[in-house]
Amino acid sequence: MSLNLKGRNFLTLKDFTQDEIKYLLNLAKDLKDKKRSGIKGNLLEGKNIVLLFEKASTRTRCAFEVATLDEGGHVTFLGSGDSQMGKKESIEDTAKVLGRFYDGIEFRGFKQETVEILAQNAGVPVWNGLTDLYHPTQILADFLTVMEHISKPLNKVKFVYVGDARNNMGNSLMIGATKMGMDFWAIAPKELWPEEELVNEMKEVAKETGSSINLSENVDDVKNADVIYTDVWVSMGEEDRFKERIDILKPYQVNMEMIKKAENEDMIFLHCLPAFHDTNTKTGQEIYEKYGLKEMEVTDEVFRSRYSKVFDEAENRMHTIKAVMVATIGNL
Repeated sequence: MSLNLKGRNFLTLKDFTQDEIKYLLNLAKDLKDKKRSGIKGNLLEGKNIVLLFEKASTRTRCAFEVATLDEGGHVTFLGSGDSQMGKKESIEDTAKVLGRFYDGIEFRGFKQETVEILAQNAGVPVWNGLTDLYHPTQILADFLTVMEHISKPLNKVKFVYVGDARNNMGNSLMIGATKMGMDFWAIAPKELWPEEELVNEMKEVAKETGSSINLSENVDDVKNADVIYTDVWVSMGEEDRFKERIDILKPYQVNMEMIKKAENEDMIFLHCLPAFHDTNTKTGQEIYEKYGLKEMEVTDEVFRSRYSKVFDEAENRMHTIKAVMVATIGNL
């Protein structure tokens, strides 16, 4: 199946059909196979890409840079202190300038409004590397990982997200799962469920795709899960809320007891990373010293178990991001 996505922005999966998402996933698989076979790509030859980062990241930056270089393109990285965007120059003006220099613009930061203003004014494709509302490139990597490790088609998968379900990952996984016809469950304290407006919007989409959307506070509802997914309990910019989140989310920690509740030996565990599964980080050590907690959203036992596919998932960021860039600005 070949679709024309040239010139398209990639801001949220709400903007893409099931067929378009399938196309991106299949393109990512093809590009991954090519890379692993040692075939040098040229699909971004002559293309210049700029990465605008308000929020730091290991996977997102490395994925965009390596993916671009793999296909013969060139990258400029601008961190939060490297440009005047939003300080001495408006986002609109910055977009109009960068659109004259570059063939594609990636933004990773706080407000969804920022990436939307960039897209409205750049004149070239803009890709959302993460905002407070959505993280669409991560979802493609997640679904490619599911395709690689679960024998069922995506529309037969029970996908369970556990933890803070009203953050950008909870939102984006619900959107993506609905688009692909999955049985989606958000298991979280009620106050951390996704916004009702978004849930209702996705329920309308589900009528067309055959998806089901389920919100629960009961961890027993992981039964028959094909995928159990979690994310950090405290997002960037909310670091003053650790105690509050630990108190409310501790019963939702992904541990081996929860894995066993799934009653599915073929299930997989996913996490977008970084994960607080031990005390081998500065933050992990600080949490242990303050709250006596050595593991937060996932235990080390689960993280290192055979169920865990988190590093396959991390690698797939590169392949799926490459697919998005190739599809929207590439020499296909």
